Amino acid sequence: MSRVRAVWRRVPTPVIDIVVVAVAAVDVRLNMWEPTRLEVALAAVGCAALAFRRRFPLGVFLLTLPIALMQDVAVAVLAALFTLAERSRNRRLLAVCVALSAVASSTPWPLAEAGRTMTLVFFVYGLATSAAPVLFGQLLQAQRDLARRLAEIEEAREHERALHAQAVLARERAQLAREMHDVVSHQVSLIAVRAGALQVATKDTDAKEAARTIRSLSVTTLDELRTMVTLLRASGGHATELTPQPTLADLRKLVESSGTHVELSGELPPAVGTPAQRALYRTVQEALTNVRKHAPGATACVELWQDGDGIGVTVTNTSPTRPSLPLPGSRQGLVGLRERADILRGTLETGPTAEGGYRVRLRIPLSAD
Repeated sequence: MSRVRAVWRRVPTPVIDIVVVAVAAVDVRLNMWEPTRLEVALAAVGCAALAFRRRFPLGVFLLTLPIALMQDVAVAVLAALFTLAERSRNRRLLAVCVALSAVASSTPWPLAEAGRTMTLVFFVYGLATSAAPVLFGQLLQAQRDLARRLAEIEEAREHERALHAQAVLARERAQLAREMHDVVSHQVSLIAVRAGALQVATKDTDAKEAARTIRSLSVTTLDELRTMVTLLRASGGHATELTPQPTLADLRKLVESSGTHVELSGELPPAVGTPAQRALYRTVQEALTNVRKHAPGATACVELWQDGDGIGVTVTNTSPTRPSLPLPGSRQGLVGLRERADILRGTLETGPTAEGGYRVRLRIPLSAD
């Protein structure tokens, strides 16, 4: 069936019109006996009008009605009715046209008296015959509407899939931005701090120049990282974590390599889930990075604790003992920590202490996945 439709669609419209006109003319010629000149003229006008049935379906139908008066079943009238039903959505109009066609086909021609019973039989027969092309035309119209609707639904689904892919990409970009800040910024800022300290402490000219160059490159890298993080976080939301990720087993190594005097205390139960361990680790990492950047010479205390059905970590540092080095910041560290806390239904509290230091406190429910 689909192959037949494909072949039919490839046939040019003028060819179809010529065939319809020719078939209607042959039908009129075979079913009219001893026609008058008026009958021939009316039939010729009705058959020729079929070529314009697509543009003027109602007018063409009215022009073919005289042919229905002259014969019981007229191809021209049925073709006009089909085209009108295919293009019109006015069902009242279609019902009136079916009735007119049935009346015309059941009316005796030439006009003469006929038995009421036979006239009624011819009317019912004409009504059924006229209704057939109308129903078929409406069916074709409904099929086209359904195909158009299915195409719209498929287009909407494609648009929805595209939006979903964009959302996934945005979440991955946001996650990548957070990971870049957590990992790269931690290491580069440590390099910058160490280079700055070496630049101040050394008396060797070459070493001082090398330290200055390293620190300058580190600062530039942090600045570029801030720009990339801003671009990546332009859109997105929460996403699945990237692997591999650190856990609490790596916390002692982080403290030892932080470049700051840090005291680690407390323990957590072994049932702590991996996402919670990752959030605790990143909180300590970000807090120690901020200590190096904003509180040079300060000491810090990292305390792991359990409070009822919650676990957490508190990082507290003392006030700085020397001026801080001007290092660029992406201002996304605490934002990322709050995002992690929200994902795990936890809370993050930050703020200065009464002694001039700073405190970062993260609490996560023990049941957090």
